[in-house]
Amino acid sequence: MFEFFKGFGVTFGTMFKKVVTEEYPENFPPAAPRYHGRHQLNRHPDGLEKCVGCELCAWACPADAIYVEGGDNTEEARYSPGERYGAIYQINYLRCIGCGLCIEACPTRSLTMTNFYELADDNRQDLIYTKEQLLAPLLQGMEQPPHPMRLGETEQDYYVQGPTLARAGAEGDPVGEQVR
Repeated sequence: MFEFFKGFGVTFGTMFKKVVTEEYPENFPPAAPRYHGRHQLNRHPDGLEKCVGCELCAWACPADAIYVEGGDNTEEARYSPGERYGAIYQINYLRCIGCGLCIEACPTRSLTMTNFYELADDNRQDLIYTKEQLLAPLLQGMEQPPHPMRLGETEQDYYVQGPTLARAGAEGDPVGEQVR
């Protein structure tokens, strides 16, 4: 009998509290900084894609939500600094569980997760994101691929230590020395 009144006490206690209303579409609340939201395929500073089409993210995905098909770079059409690039890249957000294992598997740090969380849609086909939707936007100073490598002559210049950082370290710049 005491539990009965105890339950009503909780109800009456919350009945007279002020209701908090969030104006969601107009007032877009930010997500936590480390929230795992929509994926993003990153670029190098010259605009080339970081994805080398290795398919490790697809292999690591426990929900089988990622499809990658690698393509070969040529001198006429270079999309990434390596021999290969991700020709077809798709993430099915109907299957994605947001675990982040694909991020951990990526050897080039091409794939990251943003904190954008509005992924609901009423059309199932719109929840399969393609490479064009996942690629990071071109920033100032970037060039739309395909184009030749601008940050160095080899793939190693892009991933290990770029030529600008090597020169900075050689000139005694403390920033360049910290990178080593």
